[in-house]
Amino acid sequence: MPYIAVNLNRSLSESEETNLMSMFGDKISTIPNKTEKSLMVDISDNRVMFLAGQACDCAYVDVRLYGKAETKYKQALTEEIFDIMANIGIEKDCVYVTISEFEHWGLKGYMK
Repeated sequence: MPYIAVNLNRSLSESEETNLMSMFGDKISTIPNKTEKSLMVDISDNRVMFLAGQACDCAYVDVRLYGKAETKYKQALTEEIFDIMANIGIEKDCVYVTISEFEHWGLKGYMK
């Protein structure tokens, strides 16, 4: 039950959004037992965002996971996310990534 929220200040076309979702869907399996089948992707484009006091193409990617993952897998996913964002034209030094892990997660009407 992973969730990935992407906030960026660029506008994306529908095909770019679909491509971005597909790339995240492919790379979420970097974390054991996580698949695109249960992945929710939230893309918020055309946001007002500044980095270091400057307007530039930038993005914030927030990954939320049910349960714990080993640091090596989170590091690998983080690197994949930087590559994905570079693939859509956002420099790696203009991307922030966070990964949060949750012990409890509501799904299908109940709490896990």
